[in-house]
Amino acid sequence: MVFTRRLPDGFVITDRRSVLDIDAIHRFLAEESYWARHRTRAITEAAIAGSLCIGLYTPDGTQAGFGRVITDRATMAHLSDIFVLPPYRGGGHGQAIVEGLLFHPALRSVRRWSLSTADAHALYARYGFEPYLEPEKQMIRMVPPPTA
Repeated sequence: MVFTRRLPDGFVITDRRSVLDIDAIHRFLAEESYWARHRTRAITEAAIAGSLCIGLYTPDGTQAGFGRVITDRATMAHLSDIFVLPPYRGGGHGQAIVEGLLFHPALRSVRRWSLSTADAHALYARYGFEPYLEPEKQMIRMVPPPTA
């Protein structure tokens, strides 16, 4: 089942792998991100292949952002490589990517979420993430099990 959501401004988030622009994703990660600078194309491709991914697209279909989650799809998930390209920042698109991953139908049973960040603590705190182990860069979110 494909997850797709149209945002109020016409942008779209989807987990359809066939529309991922691997060139744009790799270029940003390897050249502009602080966390994956110099990552090889082969590593980027392997990371995408082993993860649940969401792309953010402009109304004309251009890749505008990306996020992935490393997960067993049952109990744990780690958010990674979340970004919005500079021209598309400031419109809530980063939040849409995070929400798309946190509330993805395939991850409903996940209770333990983690991530690493050096600069987006406030964004993740909105979703219940708290500092963890290395508080300046690691965060965790524990979701209680559903009540009967």
